[in-house]
Amino acid sequence: MKVLVVGNGGREHALAWKLLESGKVKQITCVPGNGGTAALPRCQNIALGVNDFEGIARFALVNNVSLVVVGPEVPLAAGITNYLQDQKIPVFGPTRQGAQIEASKAWAKALMLEAQIPTAKAVVFNNAEAATAYVKAQGAPIVVKADGLAAGKGVTVAATVAEAEQAIAASFGGQFGAAGQTVVIEECLTGQEVSILAVTDGLTIRPLLPAQDHKQIGVGDTGANTGGMGAYAPAPLVTPELLARIQREILEPAIALLRHKGIDYRGVLYAGLMITPAGDPKVIEFNCRFGDPETQVVLPLLSTPLEDLLLACVEQRLADFPPLEWKAGACACVVAAAEGYPGEYQKGALITGINAAEADGTLVFHAGTQVKPQGLVSDGGRVLCVTAVADEFDAAFAQVYAALSQIHFDGIYFRSDIGHRVRRSHAVL
Repeated sequence: MKVLVVGNGGREHALAWKLLESGKVKQITCVPGNGGTAALPRCQNIALGVNDFEGIARFALVNNVSLVVVGPEVPLAAGITNYLQDQKIPVFGPTRQGAQIEASKAWAKALMLEAQIPTAKAVVFNNAEAATAYVKAQGAPIVVKADGLAAGKGVTVAATVAEAEQAIAASFGGQFGAAGQTVVIEECLTGQEVSILAVTDGLTIRPLLPAQDHKQIGVGDTGANTGGMGAYAPAPLVTPELLARIQREILEPAIALLRHKGIDYRGVLYAGLMITPAGDPKVIEFNCRFGDPETQVVLPLLSTPLEDLLLACVEQRLADFPPLEWKAGACACVVAAAEGYPGEYQKGALITGINAAEADGTLVFHAGTQVKPQGLVSDGGRVLCVTAVADEFDAAFAQVYAALSQIHFDGIYFRSDIGHRVRRSHAVL
């Protein structure tokens, strides 16, 4: 097999790494890839943009690519799957119509209500004045979400009415471009968040191991929302009984309604859930792709060959696919970010120490790096995802933080408390 992976983040590095574990995969091409994928054996980067559908299709056809795996949400929302399917190229990822489940929070909320999927109460607004009046009437805490794609930064959990008003003004003021010209205002759910990445062929849906992410930039889950500062799997919060309930009440109704609407959804359905204090799962949001950094902690534990699973989805034979097999143990990941992220940050900082960090088997997935003449440099807000598998969480996190102590670049920042819910010691490791 030859596989083409679209994207340049930590998720795509993890996908390429996992696919290359298989003897069936002869070559991986990453579009555009990063400094980490450039160093993988049997892997090459090509300098095409993720939205260059024509260039991607031409490369896939000329090089007899067996499968295209789309990582990010932006090309999915723009219709890369539709384009490639028209060229008869096998592609893992939903069509433009299916990707609306992430590209429009208002559309997704309407779908959840129609399917009777448990979720937060919400109202959609197209102007700041009405949204502000609603927030004043409802009071805080309350959640303000930009409707469209905002790279994980379009959600404000407002503790005060003033904070909600500020978020509304920023959204309609152009902070997120066209994505913020509609907002969804929701009740604030309480409990613990969990990520369920599920693969589907549009008929059958199978959840992967549950993971927990840490969205906020600051220690103690404080500060601005990010794309994710670290994760771990399997999340002990999600028992087999709860996972079965999530399958029954959330995943299967979503896929059934998409199918009823004539949407052929083959890819990942990622449910971001709140598990309430009463133990009930409620959907915070749906995403149309693998999570980042959740992918980096789920895939290292997967024993089933990834290419077999993805092809079963693309070829719509997931119902007959064997039960997924998983390795025992725990996987932990901590993100090393650039100073200033998720706000303004510098690129181009020289990165050292990765070889030393990986000496004990630690995995360093590159999220925002490039190879330059002077060496490996930072090229994003989230720069590296340092990941380890161990028998239990304390050992996995100890290995991750020991590896992080070996890595250096100007302005490196990472949270010292990732995994605080599952680590016996909350001290900085």
